[in-house]
Amino acid sequence: MQKTYKEYFQKSKVFLYPLLGIKKGVRFVPVQTYISWNGYYTESMNKFLCLYSIDEGSSDFNEFQELHLKSHPHFEEYHVIDDTNHLFVFDLSMFQKDIDCFKLGKYSKFTEKTKETISLFFGEKGTIAEYVESYLWPDYYWNEYSDILDIDIELLINVGELCDKPDLKKEDLKKDFVNVELFK
Repeated sequence: MQKTYKEYFQKSKVFLYPLLGIKKGVRFVPVQTYISWNGYYTESMNKFLCLYSIDEGSSDFNEFQELHLKSHPHFEEYHVIDDTNHLFVFDLSMFQKDIDCFKLGKYSKFTEKTKETISLFFGEKGTIAEYVESYLWPDYYWNEYSDILDIDIELLINVGELCDKPDLKKEDLKKDFVNVELFK
Protein backbone atom coordinates (compact mmCIF):
# COMPACT_ATOMS: atom_id res chain seq x y z
CA MET A 1 0.00 0.00 0.00
CA GLN A 2 1.45 3.33 -1.03
CA LYS A 3 -1.29 5.78 -0.06
CA THR A 4 -4.49 5.95 1.90
CA TYR A 5 -7.91 6.22 0.33
CA LYS A 6 -9.06 9.77 1.08
CA GLU A 7 -12.38 10.13 -0.71
CA TYR A 8 -15.64 9.33 1.06
CA PHE A 9 -17.21 6.08 -0.04
CA GLN A 10 -20.57 4.57 0.86
CA LYS A 11 -19.66 2.33 3.78
CA SER A 12 -22.79 0.17 3.52
CA LYS A 13 -21.86 -0.78 -0.04
CA VAL A 14 -18.43 -2.01 1.09
CA PHE A 15 -19.21 -3.50 4.50
CA LEU A 16 -22.86 -4.63 4.30
CA TYR A 17 -23.55 -5.56 0.67
CA PRO A 18 -21.18 -8.58 0.86
CA LEU A 19 -23.35 -9.98 3.69
CA LEU A 20 -26.07 -10.70 1.13
CA GLY A 21 -23.82 -13.35 -0.39
CA ILE A 22 -24.32 -12.13 -3.95
CA LYS A 23 -21.11 -12.88 -5.84
CA LYS A 24 -18.90 -10.03 -6.96
CA GLY A 25 -19.02 -9.65 -10.72
CA VAL A 26 -22.73 -10.30 -11.25
CA ARG A 27 -24.21 -8.27 -14.08
CA PHE A 28 -26.45 -6.13 -11.87
CA VAL A 29 -25.12 -4.26 -8.86
CA PRO A 30 -26.87 -1.55 -6.88
CA VAL A 31 -26.10 2.01 -7.94
CA GLN A 32 -26.19 2.81 -4.24
CA THR A 33 -26.96 1.25 -0.88
CA TYR A 34 -28.40 2.71 2.30
CA ILE A 35 -29.31 1.79 5.88
CA SER A 36 -32.30 4.13 6.19
CA TRP A 37 -34.91 5.81 4.03
CA ASN A 38 -36.05 9.32 4.86
CA GLY A 39 -37.69 8.39 8.16
CA TYR A 40 -39.68 5.46 6.78
CA TYR A 41 -36.87 3.07 7.68
CA THR A 42 -34.63 4.38 10.44
CA GLU A 43 -31.06 3.25 11.02
CA SER A 44 -32.17 1.49 14.21
CA MET A 45 -34.36 -0.90 12.18
CA ASN A 46 -31.32 -2.78 10.78
CA LYS A 47 -32.53 -2.59 7.20
CA PHE A 48 -30.25 -2.66 4.19
CA LEU A 49 -31.54 -0.97 1.05
CA CYS A 50 -30.22 -1.62 -2.44
CA LEU A 51 -31.16 0.83 -5.18
CA TYR A 52 -30.89 -0.55 -8.70
CA SER A 53 -31.19 1.60 -11.80
CA ILE A 54 -32.23 -0.56 -14.74
CA ASP A 55 -33.36 0.21 -18.27
CA GLU A 56 -37.08 -0.38 -18.67
CA GLY A 57 -37.97 -3.82 -19.91
CA SER A 58 -34.71 -5.55 -19.08
CA SER A 59 -35.74 -9.19 -18.96
CA ASP A 60 -32.28 -10.07 -17.63
CA PHE A 61 -32.93 -7.93 -14.56
CA ASN A 62 -36.29 -9.63 -14.00
CA GLU A 63 -34.49 -12.97 -13.87
CA PHE A 64 -31.74 -11.55 -11.63
CA GLN A 65 -34.17 -10.06 -9.12
CA GLU A 66 -36.10 -13.32 -8.85
CA LEU A 67 -32.95 -15.43 -8.51
CA HIS A 68 -30.84 -13.20 -6.22
CA LEU A 69 -33.02 -10.58 -4.57
CA LYS A 70 -36.67 -11.52 -4.07
CA SER A 71 -35.79 -15.10 -3.14
CA HIS A 72 -33.06 -14.02 -0.72
CA PRO A 73 -33.73 -15.22 2.85
CA HIS A 74 -33.32 -11.67 4.20
CA PHE A 75 -35.46 -10.01 1.52
CA GLU A 76 -38.30 -8.00 3.01
CA GLU A 77 -39.79 -5.49 0.55
CA TYR A 78 -39.59 -4.30 -3.01
CA HIS A 79 -40.51 -0.84 -4.27
CA VAL A 80 -40.80 0.23 -7.90
CA ILE A 81 -39.60 3.78 -7.63
CA ASP A 82 -40.10 4.74 -11.27
CA ASP A 83 -39.48 3.23 -14.70
CA THR A 84 -35.80 2.68 -14.04
CA ASN A 85 -35.27 2.66 -10.26
CA HIS A 86 -36.01 -0.32 -8.06
CA LEU A 87 -35.48 -0.49 -4.30
CA PHE A 88 -34.94 -3.80 -2.50
CA VAL A 89 -35.08 -3.87 1.29
CA PHE A 90 -33.37 -6.56 3.34
CA ASP A 91 -33.57 -7.23 7.06
CA LEU A 92 -30.10 -7.60 8.58
CA SER A 93 -31.24 -8.02 12.19
CA MET A 94 -29.38 -11.33 12.38
CA PHE A 95 -26.16 -9.29 12.08
CA GLN A 96 -27.06 -7.05 15.04
CA LYS A 97 -23.57 -6.97 16.59
CA ASP A 98 -21.98 -6.21 13.23
CA ILE A 99 -24.56 -3.53 12.40
CA ASP A 100 -23.90 -1.86 15.75
CA CYS A 101 -20.16 -1.90 15.02
CA PHE A 102 -20.81 -0.59 11.50
CA LYS A 103 -22.75 2.44 12.73
CA LEU A 104 -19.89 3.29 15.12
CA GLY A 105 -17.25 2.81 12.43
CA LYS A 106 -15.72 -0.09 14.36
CA TYR A 107 -15.14 -2.34 11.36
CA SER A 108 -12.30 -4.23 13.03
CA LYS A 109 -14.79 -5.29 15.73
CA PHE A 110 -17.03 -7.17 13.29
CA THR A 111 -17.39 -10.86 14.04
CA GLU A 112 -14.72 -12.99 12.40
CA LYS A 113 -17.37 -14.63 10.21
CA THR A 114 -18.52 -11.25 8.90
CA LYS A 115 -14.94 -10.09 8.31
CA GLU A 116 -14.20 -13.27 6.38
CA THR A 117 -17.39 -12.88 4.30
CA ILE A 118 -16.42 -9.30 3.37
CA SER A 119 -12.83 -10.29 2.66
CA LEU A 120 -13.88 -13.21 0.44
CA PHE A 121 -16.20 -10.91 -1.49
CA PHE A 122 -13.34 -8.55 -2.40
CA GLY A 123 -10.75 -11.28 -2.89
CA GLU A 124 -7.04 -11.19 -2.19
CA LYS A 125 -5.81 -9.09 -5.10
CA GLY A 126 -6.22 -5.48 -6.00
CA THR A 127 -6.18 -2.12 -4.31
CA ILE A 128 -9.73 -2.30 -2.96
CA ALA A 129 -9.07 -5.72 -1.44
CA GLU A 130 -6.00 -4.37 0.32
CA TYR A 131 -7.82 -1.32 1.68
CA VAL A 132 -10.72 -3.44 2.93
CA GLU A 133 -8.34 -5.91 4.57
CA SER A 134 -6.60 -3.05 6.37
CA TYR A 135 -9.95 -1.76 7.66
CA LEU A 136 -10.99 -5.18 8.95
CA TRP A 137 -7.63 -6.21 10.43
CA PRO A 138 -5.79 -2.94 11.22
CA ASP A 139 -3.27 -4.60 13.56
CA TYR A 140 -1.35 -5.79 10.50
CA TYR A 141 -1.27 -2.29 8.96
CA TRP A 142 -0.37 0.16 11.75
CA ASN A 143 3.23 0.51 10.53
CA GLU A 144 2.25 1.06 6.89
CA TYR A 145 -0.35 3.71 7.73
CA SER A 146 2.02 5.35 10.19
CA ASP A 147 4.62 5.71 7.42
CA ILE A 148 2.11 6.83 4.77
CA LEU A 149 0.47 9.41 7.04
CA ASP A 150 3.75 10.37 8.71
CA ILE A 151 2.23 10.13 12.18
CA ASP A 152 3.12 8.27 15.33
CA ILE A 153 1.97 4.65 15.34
CA GLU A 154 0.64 5.01 18.89
CA LEU A 155 -1.83 7.64 17.70
CA LEU A 156 -3.23 5.21 15.12
CA ILE A 157 -3.42 2.40 17.65
CA ASN A 158 -5.27 4.66 20.08
CA VAL A 159 -7.83 5.57 17.40
CA GLY A 160 -8.19 1.85 16.71
CA GLU A 161 -9.57 2.04 13.16
CA LEU A 162 -8.09 2.87 9.77
CA CYS A 163 -11.36 3.85 8.08
CA ASP A 164 -13.68 6.68 9.04
CA LYS A 165 -17.19 6.15 10.36
CA PRO A 166 -20.12 6.00 7.96
CA ASP A 167 -21.77 9.34 7.30
CA LEU A 168 -25.27 8.41 8.41
CA LYS A 169 -26.74 11.30 6.41
CA LYS A 170 -25.25 9.84 3.23
CA GLU A 171 -26.39 6.37 4.29
CA ASP A 172 -30.00 7.65 4.28
CA LEU A 173 -31.96 7.56 1.03
CA LYS A 174 -33.50 11.04 1.01
CA LYS A 175 -35.53 10.87 -2.15
CA ASP A 176 -39.29 10.69 -1.92
CA PHE A 177 -39.88 8.84 -5.15
CA VAL A 178 -43.32 7.50 -4.33
CA ASN A 179 -45.73 7.23 -1.46
CA VAL A 180 -44.29 4.16 0.26
CA GLU A 181 -47.62 3.57 1.98
CA LEU A 182 -48.93 2.28 -1.34
CA PHE A 183 -46.68 -0.76 -1.05
CA LYS A 184 -47.49 -1.85 2.50
